[in-house]
Amino acid sequence: MTIRIGNAPCSWGVEFANDDRNPAWETVLRECAEAGYKGIELGPVGYMPEDPAILGEALDKYGLELIGGVVFRPYHDPEAWDDVLDATHRTAKALKAHGAKNMVLIDSISPRRAPTAGRADEAEQMDKAEWVAFRDRIAESARIGAEEYGLTVGIHAHAAGFIDFEPELERLLSEVDEKILKICFDTGHHSYAGFDPVAFMKRHVDRISYMHFKDIDPKVKADVIAKRTGFYDACGQGIFCKLGQGDVDFPAVRQVLLDAGFEGWCTVEQDCDPTMDVTPMEDSILNRQYLESIGFK
Repeated sequence: MTIRIGNAPCSWGVEFANDDRNPAWETVLRECAEAGYKGIELGPVGYMPEDPAILGEALDKYGLELIGGVVFRPYHDPEAWDDVLDATHRTAKALKAHGAKNMVLIDSISPRRAPTAGRADEAEQMDKAEWVAFRDRIAESARIGAEEYGLTVGIHAHAAGFIDFEPELERLLSEVDEKILKICFDTGHHSYAGFDPVAFMKRHVDRISYMHFKDIDPKVKADVIAKRTGFYDACGQGIFCKLGQGDVDFPAVRQVLLDAGFEGWCTVEQDCDPTMDVTPMEDSILNRQYLESIGFK
């Protein structure tokens, strides 16, 4: 059995392709490799070159394998469907060009849900018709990735979106065919939402195709939930701490994966605010060393 550890541009503060604060894409590749990783995610489509020759040459230069990519778009907004479709196809094409397998779907942050991130009992819910249309948009994006491009597509719960809390995630999983939609399970977002990552993994490990490793600082989490702090402000306050320093039980996460015979990539994602005093390469080294210390290689 092989579990491989990768990293992602969000660990360097890259959330949106055209953010002026982003570091250069080749800097991220270089530092990821120098930190000891052999794989990296695409980041938001358009951040790295979409010309396969240019990106392929750089990946080879730094000895990196492209792992997957994320469609982080407002699935909750019917008016944004053209943008969602565009991101779906562009991301899928980029992944297929480099032999990457994991396409991740995330409902992006909604102003209706941002104030209640981490507060499941207070969060606004969609009515039945809105939910059905929302679900069907996610299912169509998944179908495109799986059937038209041959990718493994996973849904990723994310703070402040409409797939945030465990009941929403489980409802979606029950209503969309497993053949087209797996789970990209993010340990940190599950904790941020107020649920037990290990317990969820034990129930659904057979559907988990890909992992995102995040940790959560419990003191920061309690503070930002109490103050209804926005997601990106919470990132700036360090809610996503270095692995092993928060409330996620990574030795237990590892054991669930081992017991299930999981094979594939687990990607470190320590989301950070690039305007703050952050040290992405140093943190990436420490995160890799921590994972190695508990048995990941």
